[in-house]
Amino acid sequence: MAPQLDEVASPAHTALLTMELQRAVVGDLATMTELRDVAEDVGVVPNAVRLADTARAVGVRVVHCCATFRSDLFGSAANNRLLAMSHRLNGKEMAEGAPGADLVPELGSDPRDVVISRLHGLTPFTSTSLDQMLRNAEIRTIVTVGCSLNIGLIGMVLSASDLGYQVVVVSDAVAGVPRAYGEAVLEHSMPMVATVVSTDELLTVWD
Repeated sequence: MAPQLDEVASPAHTALLTMELQRAVVGDLATMTELRDVAEDVGVVPNAVRLADTARAVGVRVVHCCATFRSDLFGSAANNRLLAMSHRLNGKEMAEGAPGADLVPELGSDPRDVVISRLHGLTPFTSTSLDQMLRNAEIRTIVTVGCSLNIGLIGMVLSASDLGYQVVVVSDAVAGVPRAYGEAVLEHSMPMVATVVSTDELLTVWD
C-alpha cells in the first residue's frame, strides 16, 4: 500500500524547495513573459507563498533553488538551446547581485530559509551542496514548487528520485509553457515519480 500524504510529507523529515521563483523568471523583471503569464494564471507565486508561510510555522525548512550567472558567464556552458537562450535573455538580468536574480518579494525574507544558487546547468542538484545539506538535516521528502515543468522541474524531480528522496509536486504551484503542456506533464509524467497534490491538500496535512 502506498504511504499516505501525512506520512510522506511529515514536517519532521520534509523540506519545501522553490525553483527559480526569481524576479527575472516570474516577477516584475521577467524576460520569458509567456512563462510568467502562465505562472500568474496558475497562481504559482501566491500558492508558493502560502506553502512557505505554513512550512516555516510547522518546522519545514524552505530552500530556494535559484539560477544565477557570473557577469562574464564564465563557467556556464551554452551547450544546448535552452542555456544559449538563457545566456542571451538572462545573462545580465540574472547575474550575481542583479535585481532579476532576487527572489520575488512576495516570498519574504526569513533568516531560516536557505538559498542555493547554481552558476551553471539546468537543475539544482547537480554539482551544488543541495543534496548534502538535505541529507545532513535528515530530510527524506522534498516538496517542489516553481518553474518550469518544461525542463528544470522535471530535472529536479528525477534527480531527487534517483538520490532516494520521496517527492511531492504541488500542482497549482508549478507551471510550464504552453500551459497545456505543463498540465500534460502533471497528468502523465509526474505521477510516475512523485506524489502530485494541490496546495490545499498539502496545507491540510501541514496545518
